[in-house]
Amino acid sequence: MLEENLPLVETAFKKYYFENFNLLPVPTRSSEREFGYQKFNGGMNRHIGIKSNEELRLMLITNNPSDVYCSNGYYSFPNLPMSEKDWKEADLIFDIDAKDLNLDCRKEHTCIKCLACSEISSLQLTCPSCKSTKIEIKSVTCINCINGAKQEVFKLKKILEEDLAIKKEKIQVYFSGNEGFHIHVTDSVYQKLGSRERNDLVDYIMFRGIMPETFGMKKYKPERSSFVNIDDKGWRGRASKHIFGSKSKRSKAITEIISDPNGYTIFQHKLENLRDVIGVKIDPNVTIDIHRIFRLPGSLNSKSGMSKILCENLETINPFSDACFIDDEKTDIVADCPIEFTLKNKKFGPYQNEKVTIPKYAAIYLICKGLVNAT
Repeated sequence: MLEENLPLVETAFKKYYFENFNLLPVPTRSSEREFGYQKFNGGMNRHIGIKSNEELRLMLITNNPSDVYCSNGYYSFPNLPMSEKDWKEADLIFDIDAKDLNLDCRKEHTCIKCLACSEISSLQLTCPSCKSTKIEIKSVTCINCINGAKQEVFKLKKILEEDLAIKKEKIQVYFSGNEGFHIHVTDSVYQKLGSRERNDLVDYIMFRGIMPETFGMKKYKPERSSFVNIDDKGWRGRASKHIFGSKSKRSKAITEIISDPNGYTIFQHKLENLRDVIGVKIDPNVTIDIHRIFRLPGSLNSKSGMSKILCENLETINPFSDACFIDDEKTDIVADCPIEFTLKNKKFGPYQNEKVTIPKYAAIYLICKGLVNAT
């Protein structure tokens, strides 16, 4: 972030925390969690113990952070170095990000910033000004991306509730404050799973590593294959429905696959093609890491200036309005954003390195996205 723009952003963040601290209550069992924060253009500060709302407020006032974090893990000594914390268990957390969906609309709201000359331009492989290939991808998110991410959340919730028997009330969905959603699962039977077991869980949820053998099909002696449990609930049942059709048609479909000389390969391709249909596009590293610290609900995201908020109704929530808490004071900035975007039901841009007067929430958004120059 340009130093010239720091005072504006720091002041806006400080005002948000002063006026909206009620949106940031400390999570349950806070005395067992590790907290952390990051400062603008600064490094990470973690291994912090916080036991109450008062202590959290003091940390925010004292440090005016760009980002605030809290662990999903529970420790006996959360403020000690990692090797001395004495890990007990950890909540399950899933991260679904719109950028991982590779939607067709993505290229329409993505641009590049040249790391050599700072030129900002439409999406391309080289800088049109200096021809450098050292570029940084910049993106603003559209409502289509958010809706796509929502569909992944619905798929995930279905698996968590139906396949993994997690109670609905134990699942909380949050808008991440930028381009997607965080799904928190607390107080479940999976709390004590280590990283290796969570990796297996991720494979199941993402439909990774599924082989024909999983269904009982033999590669070298297909005629001896015995398809098992294809009517079970879970991914076997969903996969069977997509591949074999209704129950009345499955026996014939299975016979055709087994008798085909290329049946194994055909079935393998069918399973691979189902990954996007059945699997959920989560960030696997997030769920596997039992020592990660996550963005604190209610805190601001320095990549956008928007808040991480609880989605009480995922279908109707519009983050570009509901998570945008910065005020609308008229603000002058030099915007360099070749993309149109919408916040609080108002359209902004495109801007070609020009001085504009826009509401502060839009100015902060552009600054956080790195799409402004010095005023």
